[in-house]
Amino acid sequence: MHAAVNLWPLLGVAVIIVGFLLRAHPVLVVVASCAVTGLAAAMPVPHILESLGAAFLKTRNLPLIYLLPLAAIGLLERHGLREHAQNFIAKIRSATAGRLLTVYLLVRELSAAVGMTSLGGQASMVRPLIAPMAEGAAEARSGKLSDEQRHEVRAMAAATDNVGLFFGEDIFVAFGAIVLMQTILRAEGIEVDPVHMALWGIPTAVTAFLIHSWNLRRLDVRLARGGSAR
Repeated sequence: MHAAVNLWPLLGVAVIIVGFLLRAHPVLVVVASCAVTGLAAAMPVPHILESLGAAFLKTRNLPLIYLLPLAAIGLLERHGLREHAQNFIAKIRSATAGRLLTVYLLVRELSAAVGMTSLGGQASMVRPLIAPMAEGAAEARSGKLSDEQRHEVRAMAAATDNVGLFFGEDIFVAFGAIVLMQTILRAEGIEVDPVHMALWGIPTAVTAFLIHSWNLRRLDVRLARGGSAR
């Protein structure tokens, strides 16, 4: 005989769905969901409040982790970080937007391959540094960029970060996806070494690097001709 499973606590999921559909305040929706789940599970009210308080104390510093770097980056941009980055890269005669982004792609893949996934990022690296430097290199070679060209350079800078992170972290043996695949295969009776799974990500990462490097070279050609992708 199987013990009966109490499905009433799942009402908390329904509360979250309804709350988000009604566009209610996320904090109120989550608190209401926790309260409904606790009451449906026959938890005492003091226990529910205690659990909410403990969860709040554990996560109250998380906003600072995300907001403080953004505030620091905003302060640096206000004092001319983007302009200094553009002027610096414009002084390097051999620099082009494609070459600069290719170097960043290599660094991003290699750092992600050893678990340093936070080294780059759209908000912390691409917007304040990589994209302005790519724009400065393009303007030093091709003159003033049109709005369409400028947007294309920025898009390629963002894509470079995504490609480097996505394919680089597949080589890291402790990457969550590799651990997940190993767990699923083990449940099916298939034993796979995580190191071997990570090594098989190397050919894909190399291929992605070559393909995206070729796209970056084509970007330099289009900018030199005064055109864009469209």
